[in-house]
Amino acid sequence: MYQKNTFFNDPIYGFITIESELILKLINHPFFQRLRRISQMGLSSFVYPGANHTRFGHALGSMHIMQRAIAVLVSKGISVSFKESEAMQIAILLHDIGHGPFSHATEKALFKGVHHETISLRVFHLLNVSFNGKLDLAIQIFTNNYSRKFMHQLISGQVDVDRLDYLKRDSFYTGVTEGNINTDRILAMMNVEGEQLVFEYKGVHSLEKFLLARRLMYWQVYLHKTSLVAELLLVKTLQRFRYLVEMDKEKLSEAHILKPLLNQNENEPISEAILAHYLLLDDSDILSLLKQWCSHTDPILKQLSQQLINRNLPKIKIQEEPFTANEIISKKKRLKGLEMQEEEIDFFVFHGSISNQTYFTDQVQILIKEKSGKVEPMAKYVSYLDSNTFSSPNVKHYLCYPKQNNS
Repeated sequence: MYQKNTFFNDPIYGFITIESELILKLINHPFFQRLRRISQMGLSSFVYPGANHTRFGHALGSMHIMQRAIAVLVSKGISVSFKESEAMQIAILLHDIGHGPFSHATEKALFKGVHHETISLRVFHLLNVSFNGKLDLAIQIFTNNYSRKFMHQLISGQVDVDRLDYLKRDSFYTGVTEGNINTDRILAMMNVEGEQLVFEYKGVHSLEKFLLARRLMYWQVYLHKTSLVAELLLVKTLQRFRYLVEMDKEKLSEAHILKPLLNQNENEPISEAILAHYLLLDDSDILSLLKQWCSHTDPILKQLSQQLINRNLPKIKIQEEPFTANEIISKKKRLKGLEMQEEEIDFFVFHGSISNQTYFTDQVQILIKEKSGKVEPMAKYVSYLDSNTFSSPNVKHYLCYPKQNNS
């Protein structure tokens, strides 16, 4: 048993203790320390000035919630060995290890068609080699290949410790109180039935509040129109730079921080060398590039970068129905007189969709255990969860275009 008294002082939970030497070594590893330099909420600080917290704090907070969840289950007679407990904590600690700079904002631009969870699993395996196979069980739990399914459900499920932490943490740092869920109550109601995670009936309304909080936080915070347009603009800026490189209009030095990623063939697997390079990147590298590009010879890259650095963002309109071709063309006409090609205009006028889904009826559902011992899906007790509003993706459409005085 690990004896050293190591802890972190967290503004949400107070002291977070480290329960094994292996976990401490993982926290001290450069791959994990990099998360100190990755913002938890991308460019949400453009809207909420306090939202400068990092993936590092979220990972530790999620591990702490996992410790508490395990303690609750053990107190109710669920057997969890030390090795299982350690592996569950490691799995949640490393669940975001593959995030790129500004979290979700740069994923698509740096690695085409590769999700951060795929990269996280690759990093998991890299670390497992470094730690001589000590992460085997954590990887089994992370990938849902362990027989005790509730352990994976605590890491990735409709009520998992990841969501329990980020809702409370993001609510704290943004000041948006709608996300302040009753974590203690939800944890106290946890149990296991047939190796599946269940919640006691007394916790139904706390779970209902959790789902509503998640729904509100997505529309009010995560998909806020200003942070959305800022992150879309960042993607467009990186895409413009990639275009200049691919068209041979930009010569990259061997030392350029993005060269290995831009040379990556999207049809080939990511090599360990490129993955290792990716794991050197953080928010500061992208900010440094944006500042350099503010004086770039390419006028499009220059203007996009200046808009981000100076927070002079495009307009964004969000509505329920898709934008018509005429609406999009009318916005593009503003730029016709600036002698831009159609593909260049697309860097300034662009459209797409966003979605939010509260409850997933096609996944492992939130299970409620009655006093009688009977287990039923939560939708039986909160009937509106089966409605289209909550169990189907709520899709909205956006159109971004330059402000009138910039056209």
